[in-house]
Amino acid sequence: MEIDQIKTFLAVATFGGFHRAAEGLRISQPAVSARIKALEESLGTSLFARSRSGLTLSEAGRILRPYAEELLRTASLASQAVHELKPASAGPLQIAAAHSISVYFLPDFLKRFQRVYPKVVISIRAGHSKEVLEMVLNQEADIGLARSLNHPEVETLSLRDDPLLLVGHPKHGPTRARRARLEEVANWPLVFYERGSSDWTLTHGLFRRAGLVPNVALEVDTIETAKRMVDRGLGMAFLPQLAVGQELRSGKLATVKLLDAEPLGRSLDIIHSRHRPLRKEAQAFLHVIKEAVKESSTIRKSTRRSIRRS
Repeated sequence: MEIDQIKTFLAVATFGGFHRAAEGLRISQPAVSARIKALEESLGTSLFARSRSGLTLSEAGRILRPYAEELLRTASLASQAVHELKPASAGPLQIAAAHSISVYFLPDFLKRFQRVYPKVVISIRAGHSKEVLEMVLNQEADIGLARSLNHPEVETLSLRDDPLLLVGHPKHGPTRARRARLEEVANWPLVFYERGSSDWTLTHGLFRRAGLVPNVALEVDTIETAKRMVDRGLGMAFLPQLAVGQELRSGKLATVKLLDAEPLGRSLDIIHSRHRPLRKEAQAFLHVIKEAVKESSTIRKSTRRSIRRS
């Protein structure tokens, strides 16, 4: 049983197929097949089964998966321990972040981080979540901040929920109803943003699965532009909770609950390579961001309890 075989097993389990696993690992499909075959032969059992729904884990595969994940985690910690013996590397701490996280989350957090570590220079590159993943995989970033990312080559820590909410101006248009069916929403003027992004894909997929065609009133380049259009009463939009929390609390915007559709669940995730040891600056960044999110979560829960009591 070799580390590469374990990595490949988890990639196939995550992506649900040999072809997508090969793309994710950036190796050939025959190499994926060879590694899985060698692993199965060493264990004396099949790890995957084919069904009408595609490739699934066998009972042996389901048993192996948590041990495989722990094995990779332990290997990463071992590499980290050895790396810490070396002198600190020069150069800024490279952070890749999704656009919405760069705008609505990082500024307040970085202010806190630099109070504790004033000498750490940070370089931030923004992009879509897939671009953030690529930057981490290509060693262009030490740490990535994105939404709902899962890949066998990275460690993922979910920091908080960040669902997409249907929002509009509280005094204009259909927002006053506060509840609606998806068929009604499809006829409302809607604002979409960042064509090709995960948010754009998720939102369009919601209507496509229901056999509906949304009424696209505007298509803009950024979340902030979409939010401004909604604020001016030009349409409704599915926007990240992270981007509209302040406006919702102040009453400048209002949400509409969908009665016949699942919420568009998302999470704010922090990622780093499983196989490249983290610099001390990156470890400090991880520690501070975890503490900041924990404190923020405690405050939000306390606020909700106060609201319910009042």
